[in-house]
Amino acid sequence: MSTNSEGTWRFISFAEAEVERLPGKTHHWYCKPDRVPGCDLLFVHASLSLGQAHRFHYHPNLEEILYILSGTAEQWAESSKKILKPGDSFYVSKGVVHATFNIGNEPLDFLAILSPAHKPGPITVEVSDQEPWKNLRPEAIPER
Repeated sequence: MSTNSEGTWRFISFAEAEVERLPGKTHHWYCKPDRVPGCDLLFVHASLSLGQAHRFHYHPNLEEILYILSGTAEQWAESSKKILKPGDSFYVSKGVVHATFNIGNEPLDFLAILSPAHKPGPITVEVSDQEPWKNLRPEAIPER
């Protein structure tokens, strides 16, 4: 990473991103308060393998924007769903339950920006095992 002396800007290469590997998912974190002092954003490049998902959840104190780079997403907001393709985006306010499923035949790559990063409490609250979310998508993709 390179930064100016005041810390007001920073270049972060792909090789310098913080990599988080989960089963069927890889997150490349470019911007987080512990990586970029003074920032109030979370910025991640997410990749979901075939059939994987960010299951139903919400962010109690953060708003979020997703931008699809490649693949096909089944994007849920509460009980509404839409198919998103490359170039499509999705905005969600804090506290709104949402989910992203890879329904395509290739990895789903997208960017996510969440703000503000400095809020007390959990970043994400999982609800996919609760009603009505656990039965909202009967053709749900099984865990792998």
